[in-house]
Amino acid sequence: MINPTVTETAAPAAEIPLAFKPKKGGYIPKGLTLLSVIIITVILAVILYNIVFGGIGIISVDFLTHPPEQGMEAGGIFPAIFGTVALVILMTIAVVPIGVLTAIYLQEFTSPDSRITRLIRLAINNLAGVPSIVFGLFGLGFFIGFVGRGMDLLFTDGSGPVWAQPAIIWASLTLAVLTLPVVIVATEEALRTIPPEIKDASYALGATKLQTIIRVILPQATPGILTGAILAVSRGAGEVAPIMFTGAAYYLPYLPGKLNDQFMELGYHIYVMATQSPDVEKTKPILYGTVLVLLVLTFMLNFLAVILRSKIRSKRVNA
Repeated sequence: MINPTVTETAAPAAEIPLAFKPKKGGYIPKGLTLLSVIIITVILAVILYNIVFGGIGIISVDFLTHPPEQGMEAGGIFPAIFGTVALVILMTIAVVPIGVLTAIYLQEFTSPDSRITRLIRLAINNLAGVPSIVFGLFGLGFFIGFVGRGMDLLFTDGSGPVWAQPAIIWASLTLAVLTLPVVIVATEEALRTIPPEIKDASYALGATKLQTIIRVILPQATPGILTGAILAVSRGAGEVAPIMFTGAAYYLPYLPGKLNDQFMELGYHIYVMATQSPDVEKTKPILYGTVLVLLVLTFMLNFLAVILRSKIRSKRVNA
């Protein structure tokens, strides 16, 4: 007979370790990753050092505010600075609305499995993989040869090409086509992060789909849209091949005053001075100075966009 006063003591449970020791094999990929970061950082530091050391001596007020002189062997680069800023602004005005509308259509109005959605995404993916020189040939054939020639036939008396010629408007539109996939993908990612409960609440309050997009979705996605614009500016400001055929000029010591004028651009100016200059050693300080100005200008444009994005994001959080 079992004594009811005697209780059996259970065996102590095995202790579960709270921490796991990393496997020795994990140090190899971690070390390789760290080594890659160090190599990239060193390369970037060397490049920046060469650019700053080679170009800082020529940077001055006259260099930044005067046009080139003596066959670009003296003078400044102000027309190229103005042309680069104008090109980037026109490109951004052209690409952001189209990219945002395309992303909204793909995200809000179509099914992911529909045939038209697959075709659009296939076109975007192919567009992102096309070499930049092909975009230059496309801009030459489509914008200048087709659109510009058609505008000349409709709006001019045929005395000479007015729009069917290289111009800043065609160069900016070519860059807009080049950077379109960047804006679409960034905007789509921003739209995916919006909780569906917010849109459902808007619909529950009686808002239409258009009102929900304008008053709810777009304000929530604005930081992501600005991210796409920043990436587009970063890529567009440094591209040379697309604008060689569509508007950039070899030497133009005046500013473009109309949309159908040619223009100077910093990236193309660097290419010309590095490959076409009669005395490369003599123009090397100007070359390095132009590269330094292009880097600083690109950083400034990106910095302004980042500040604007941060302010919009902070207002949305505090609201």
